Amino acid sequence: MTTGSSSSDQIVDALGTLPSGTPVSEVARRLLDLFTGGSIEPGTRLPSERHLAASLDVGRSAVREALAALEILGIVHVRPGSGTFLRGKASDLLPQTLKWGLLIGDRNTGELLELRSGLEIYVARLAATRADEKGCALLHDHVKRMRDVGENLDDFARADRAFHLGLADLAGNQTLDDLLHVVRSLLHVYSDRAVHSRADAETAAREHEAVLEALDAGDADAAASAMAVHMVTASERLTRVASE
Repeated sequence: MTTGSSSSDQIVDALGTLPSGTPVSEVARRLLDLFTGGSIEPGTRLPSERHLAASLDVGRSAVREALAALEILGIVHVRPGSGTFLRGKASDLLPQTLKWGLLIGDRNTGELLELRSGLEIYVARLAATRADEKGCALLHDHVKRMRDVGENLDDFARADRAFHLGLADLAGNQTLDDLLHVVRSLLHVYSDRAVHSRADAETAAREHEAVLEALDAGDADAAASAMAVHMVTASERLTRVASE
């Protein structure tokens, strides 16, 4: 564990100053950029609130609130009587970093849907080049469940979600999976209510089958195209629900 004054000096020197009146969210962003940049070792004890505030040229209350937010997200760990410590290495902190970046400030549902569409399309493309028989078999099971649920749209939503999670696993890119997970979480309040009817479910099932056929064939272009079609109709359904 690194606890010496040299580490504190390194952190303070790297922070720079912020304009007067900077909001807490921007203080947290500045700290987050430094903590996840890879230059600070896991377990490093951070400078005191007073030193951080003096370095950034902001009030101690802004630093205190920013650190409290970063603790909630798991970026830092406060040990009473000992100080505040960086919790993990940059790669370990990535999911929390992504979540923080999306959660602060105003969120636009349309922009989230566009982001999700782009990510899902790329996931389908990667999965088509990396899928194995076992993984494809699981996706076939999920599509079969979509077909077999009848009027139980809650079961359909679970099978739909399992398909997309399985597809992301086949893509084999953990960073991409982490970002998709955050976006899906932010859209979760709408997504489970997006399929209103059996007709919607039938359309979605056909679209999933088209993606799966492309995966079976190992055709990355076809998989991306099929997912793009699905994302158009899925986004339209989510937009309708969000506007209700």
